[in-house]
Amino acid sequence: MVGRAMVLSVILAAGAAHAEPASLDDYMKQARHRPDAAVHYGPAPSQVAELFLPKAGGPHPVVVLLHGGCFLKQYEGFPQTSGLAADLAQRGYAVWNVEYRKLGEPGAGYPGTFQDVATAVDALRAEAPKYHLDLSRVVAIGHSAGGHLALWAAGRRKLPASSPLHTADPLPIGAVISLAGIGDLKGQGKAWALPCGDDTIERLIDLKGRKSPYADTSPAELLPTGAKVVMVHGVYDAVMPPYTGRAYALQVRKAGDRAEVVTIPDASHFDLVIATTPAWKAVVAILDREMKALAHETRRLPST
Repeated sequence: MVGRAMVLSVILAAGAAHAEPASLDDYMKQARHRPDAAVHYGPAPSQVAELFLPKAGGPHPVVVLLHGGCFLKQYEGFPQTSGLAADLAQRGYAVWNVEYRKLGEPGAGYPGTFQDVATAVDALRAEAPKYHLDLSRVVAIGHSAGGHLALWAAGRRKLPASSPLHTADPLPIGAVISLAGIGDLKGQGKAWALPCGDDTIERLIDLKGRKSPYADTSPAELLPTGAKVVMVHGVYDAVMPPYTGRAYALQVRKAGDRAEVVTIPDASHFDLVIATTPAWKAVVAILDREMKALAHETRRLPST
């Protein structure tokens, strides 16, 4: 029973139907969905976030959605995650679908890609009053490379003041759902290199040009963050296999934070980010649970 050996908590059933695991082509050919608003947080074409809103009135809990694609321009990701954003909006969530500069674009890598994510996440504060966003309930969902960025974004308050990635008051993220993401750039870089290229992480974090390149770029170096972490993997994921999520969750727990691993049967790397799959429904169930937990925690806070 491979699934039982891999998880720290519970295996979510992906449904009774047994379809072939989704491919990269299945992922790439998804239709683009139109947002309710688009906000440019910088001058570059990729410095944009799209907001998808529920039809009901707010205040809306917020999902920060970060696409994957090996941090590489050719794999896109932003158009593809618009389908997930539209689906979540129909379920009552406001979704901040974030684009960022990827390797192959001017200014990408270190520090640009990380600064883009930080600026985009913090830009929610300016949009919250207009769109009735509840920033006490923010969950980040990231896929693959975006899973890394979501975990990193939750740890930004731990960044040293000397880092160009540091900001004085980063927006708190209550929980992170990492969909086949990488949490430990140093320890798991070899697993990442096989699908994404031997030099991708080197280029992303300027590995050869900096003295301590992991210190402000690897989520593992920023623990503990205080955010709940759920590492989600398809059992057939050859890009970031379930053992990588288990290893990172152990690091998170050792640092004192809460962490869980979920493996989804009959799912690949890409089933997790296609809105019509049973795997995505399992991800939504995790999101619903974590948002309810955040709402409960918010109600318990003393009034000011």
